[in-house]
Amino acid sequence: MGNILLTGAIEIGKILLVIVPLLVSVAMLTYFERKVIGAIQLRKGPNVVGPFGLLQPFADALKLLTKETIVPTGANRVVFMMAPVLTLLLSLVAWAVIPFGYGMVLADINVGILYLFAISSLGVYGIIMAGWASNSKYAFLGALRSAAQMVSYEVSIGFVIITVLLCVGSLNLSDIVMAQRNVWFFIPLFPMFIIFFVSALAETNRSPFDLPEGESEIVAGYFVEYSSMSFAMFFLGEYAAMILMSGMTSILFLGGWLPPFDIAPFNWIPGLVWFALKTAACLFVFLWVRATMPRYRYDQLMRLGWKVFLPFSLLWVVLTAGVLMATGWIAR
Repeated sequence: MGNILLTGAIEIGKILLVIVPLLVSVAMLTYFERKVIGAIQLRKGPNVVGPFGLLQPFADALKLLTKETIVPTGANRVVFMMAPVLTLLLSLVAWAVIPFGYGMVLADINVGILYLFAISSLGVYGIIMAGWASNSKYAFLGALRSAAQMVSYEVSIGFVIITVLLCVGSLNLSDIVMAQRNVWFFIPLFPMFIIFFVSALAETNRSPFDLPEGESEIVAGYFVEYSSMSFAMFFLGEYAAMILMSGMTSILFLGGWLPPFDIAPFNWIPGLVWFALKTAACLFVFLWVRATMPRYRYDQLMRLGWKVFLPFSLLWVVLTAGVLMATGWIAR
């Protein structure tokens, strides 16, 4: 009995070691987003609460915690309150299979990439639940937009992942990273790297694909009826999903925890630091795109996903399989 309790305590400790820094990172990402966009637009950004405005995210959280949670008349109360919780939960449980360094992973399962793809696919349920349970036409229209958008770009993401798996010969995320010891996959698979990153923008409903939040058309979309912490949970889920997709980009194409050159002083830096730096670089591009790109029209969004990315990614899968069969080459 004592061993079981000890094992359980150790596992809970490992989970907290992942979840707590992740939640702090989500909070600070809101600060850095406002700072980056402020710098691009020649503004100061947050600079009042705390030194350099660093406590602004915690002030925002305190403000939302003290506000009243309002449930619309006619809304399905149970589904209405479950939707933001599900959205945030799904963006957190995906980190169970993400390797931060060699052997630094909660669950080193052999089908880790399928687990990630399944969890990211489930994210649409929280949005559909929120739109339907709100009993509002604006919220429901925003939810339908988001569902169509996420489903459309997940098809392209799936073909991108298949291309990487063909090169590696394994579904294990650690194996995918180790297969990039000689060359990171963004070099031979550069078009798929671009498709994956743009699809990640659409998958997380980020600019220029933030159509579900079209303020001028549908009044902020599926979460328009939410307030206080239920509203904050959607934002936490969105930013956690941004970090997750940046981490997946790092693992699939940028060598994960591997240094760019396996020589001193690059290999002196711990793998966890390299992984964090690559993820931060991808997040910076998320923020950079939001500050510079105008929003797409919805027909342009669907055209890009179905008429450009889908056929091109399918063609690249066939081309990659043909090259690998012709050369008999696998990264491992």
